Amino acid sequence: MGMRRGFVRAAGITGGAALTLALASCSLDTIIWGPDGAAVIDTTNRVIAAASAGDATALVCAGAAPEMGAPEDWTGLAAEEPERLVGDHWPDQAALDAAWSINVSLPVDRVTGGTNAPGDLFFRDTDDGLCLVDVAWSTVEFEG
Repeated sequence: MGMRRGFVRAAGITGGAALTLALASCSLDTIIWGPDGAAVIDTTNRVIAAASAGDATALVCAGAAPEMGAPEDWTGLAAEEPERLVGDHWPDQAALDAAWSINVSLPVDRVTGGTNAPGDLFFRDTDDGLCLVDVAWSTVEFEG
């Protein structure tokens, strides 16, 4: 019985090591959202950084003209949850051949009534990767 228990323990350790190695090569976003969703999050973070610096044109799809606003509109935004585009919910963006949508959130210090900021970003799949096709803007409203 001691041999068998040692084999089971060794197999468990080996399996655990393999799982650790597999997870170490993946980002948390890849584990949660899969490789496509992680790519959307990564591209969104690059758009936020570029737009905050005043120039996201390299990430915009050819022929697209999303409303980018001012650099300060993008400061502190965070990528949230990517999803395949739901055309019934976003018909204008579906017409632009968007494949992905992702919501972005404001930092707490910018959540004040009347604040207008990017709320959702829309991406098209291309041979070169994802590119930005549209931005849906949102206005913070408080009821009271």
